[in-house]
Parts: sequence; C-alpha cells; structure tokens
Amino acid sequence: MKGYEPRSSSSCAACKFLKRRCIPNCIFAPYFRSDECKKFAKVHKVFGASNVSKILIEVPEEQREDTVNSLAYEAEARLRDPVYGCIGAIALLQRKMVELQHDLAVAKDRLARYAAAATTPSATDTFNAHVSLPPFPEFFTCADFNDNFSHTSSSQSFTRHETVDDFIQVPYIF
Repeated sequence: MKGYEPRSSSSCAACKFLKRRCIPNCIFAPYFRSDECKKFAKVHKVFGASNVSKILIEVPEEQREDTVNSLAYEAEARLRDPVYGCIGAIALLQRKMVELQHDLAVAKDRLARYAAAATTPSATDTFNAHVSLPPFPEFFTCADFNDNFSHTSSSQSFTRHETVDDFIQVPYIF
C-alpha cells in the first residue's frame, strides 16, 4: 500500500465514525486515516459501511486505494448533485471541451486569415471576412433535464428543451 503508515493507538476514521473499537486488521484503517473523518462520513452516507467493506474485500489489495478514492469522489459528487452525481460533472466537462474546441477552431481560422493577409497585401478583405464555421452544437444542461417537457419516443433527435428518459439516449459529445 502506497503511503501506508503503521497506526498509532488511535482508531481509523471509519471506526471513530461508527463508534467502535478499531481492530489491528481493520479493512478501513489503511484507507481512512484517523484525520479523514469527513471523507469516511461522505462515503458512509452514500454507500454504507457494510457495502464499502464488501467492495474492499472483493477488490485486490493493490487496487483498494484507487477504489477508496473513486468511492470518495463519487460520494462527494452524489452529495453535491443527488440526481446525476459524477455523470453531471462528466457532462459539464464534455460541454466545456466542445466549447474550447470551437474556440480553438475560431482562433485557428482567424490565424490562417491573418497569415494569408500578411503574405498578400490585397487580402485585407479576406482578413475582415466573417468566420465560416459550423454552428455551435446544442447541449443538454442539468436545467434542461429538469424541465417538465416530455420526450417523444418516435424522435431520435433532441432539441434543447426536451428531456430524456435515461442516459443511453443522451448523445455523446465526442
């Protein structure tokens, strides 16, 4: 276990939170140090101590630290956004990525026109021309999912003001 230090006489965060005596071979001790009570409290609130211990027992020991970090991240995201959890964060990051790709395409187009204008003195009209890029894509936001509009199952394309029944129907932005 990376970064694992032998414990002193204090209990791990899980045993402190659950108000029980921490045994020497406690499954939680290597991953929830005594000063990480809030981390365990969030994980416990979302997943429950019993489920977390079952998950940790089933996971190989070399992957347990990553598992605990994933559980802590998912618990934090689920507490912030109870409906979408980390899926909402992923959708937000995907949307931001597409916006940045669009901005990059605009910048590259402007740079190309500037370079063309610099090499040809009569190309100043080209430099001042409007950028011709594809339209910016429509995005679903969390507010769009919460709208009270209904989704018609016969339509395969979505507009900005429709809701979806499950995440399989949401088009990926990649």
